[in-house]
Amino acid sequence: MMLTASELCAQARSNVEEIDVHELNRKTADGVRVIDVREPAEYAAGHIHSAVNMPRGVLEMQLHQHPDVAGYDNALEKMAAEPLYLICRSGGRSALAAESLQRMGFDKVISVAGGMQAWDEAKYAQVTGQDDV
Repeated sequence: MMLTASELCAQARSNVEEIDVHELNRKTADGVRVIDVREPAEYAAGHIHSAVNMPRGVLEMQLHQHPDVAGYDNALEKMAAEPLYLICRSGGRSALAAESLQRMGFDKVISVAGGMQAWDEAKYAQVTGQDDV
């Protein structure tokens, strides 16, 4: 059976934990780890200040290079020890990425429903550029 991209994303959403942007906004004040899985140009156009950009296409290969864990021999284990919030444009790519990280063994990975579109609609702060974190 063939699935459309929308159906695949909906299926992924049903398999992962999601929160809305209002909850993420509250949590960013506590310094939670946020990864923006959009492409670099999308990220540069506007993103959450504390978010690190790791596009979905290379996320699994770059995760050990996250600034919080880079250089540790057990980088993935350190990364998995705390919740990891994934955000994209609308919530589809982040759900797919969360599902993939679950297969890698991450059990505290959360997708942000509505993504940056919902963040923007809520008028939460964004920054532009690549090197602000």
